This record gives sequence, C-alpha cells and structure tokens, in this order.
Amino acid sequence: MRTAVLALPVLAMLAVAGGAVAQQSRPEPTPVSPVTVMPPTLPPKVTATWPAAGQAVAPGILVLKVSFDQKMLPGAWNYAAVAGGEKPECVRAPRLLNDGRTFVLLCSTKPGKSYAVTFNGVREGGFANEAENPALTAELAFSTSKDPSIYTLKSAMKAASLKDDEAPIQEAPKLVATTP
Repeated sequence: MRTAVLALPVLAMLAVAGGAVAQQSRPEPTPVSPVTVMPPTLPPKVTATWPAAGQAVAPGILVLKVSFDQKMLPGAWNYAAVAGGEKPECVRAPRLLNDGRTFVLLCSTKPGKSYAVTFNGVREGGFANEAENPALTAELAFSTSKDPSIYTLKSAMKAASLKDDEAPIQEAPKLVATTP
C-alpha cells in the first residue's frame, strides 16, 4: 500500500511534465487571412432601366437608372457611348442603391436628341456581382422630347420613380473638428 501512495505523486508529476512536453512540441498555428468564397454564379443581366428602351423623356436633368438581377459591387461599373445615339453628359460614377441591385447616375440631356449607352461594353472592370462575375453587356437607346425641360433633381428623381433617399449623389459625411 505504501508503494501505491508513493506512486500517486510520481504519476501526477509525470502527467504534468508530459503535458508540458506535449504543449512545447506543438507547432505555432499558421496565421490565415479571412477569405470569402463565393459560389459560382451566372453573369448578372440588366432587368430594368429608366428611361426604358425606346422611350422618349423630357430633356434636362435625368437620373439614368439600371437594375440587375443580382446584388452588385458598388465600385465596379462601365458605361459608354454606343453607335446610334449620343451619350448623355453624366457625372463620373453611378451610385449603388441600398437594394444592392440598382445603380443611379445623374445626367443632363438636350431636347430632341437620341441617346444610346452601353453597360459593360468592356466587361473587364465593369459592372460585376458580389462574386466579381462581370455583367453581360447591355445597350439602352432612348430619346428626348421637345417637352419642357426638367430643371430640378427632385423632378428627375420623381420621373425615375426614386425615393428621397435614392438620390444619384450622396452628401459627403460631415467632418467633426477635433482638437489635438
């Protein structure tokens, strides 16, 4: 019995020492960067535009609107002139609305003109879904009437069926002055 009592502390010390040796022999884990793996997707396609293809709209301020069938990347877009019409004068970059599928672009048009634009005429760096799959190329041709021009952003947004929070431009965030 005395041997069993002496063996118990020795076994405990061996277990602790063995655990320390096992911990020391483990290699450090390899750091891993977070990676998002997206499932394969079909290329996004245009489902709706404002103006609609072939539509005649009032000249002046125009909010060009293009919707896709999938959620899109906000910084990926490409629009350009195409044969058959002029390209409206537009601000440089469209805004992706909160639905993640619709882009709006502030433009200016003249009365009695034909306009034509292509979306993703160059697919590289153009409109793409969240999996970075480029959208299919699409074209939009429309014209302007000789009706009275639209001169306010609010009227242009109403014509495009946009809500107040869906303006084609956003205000820059207000900077708060801090003292060092």
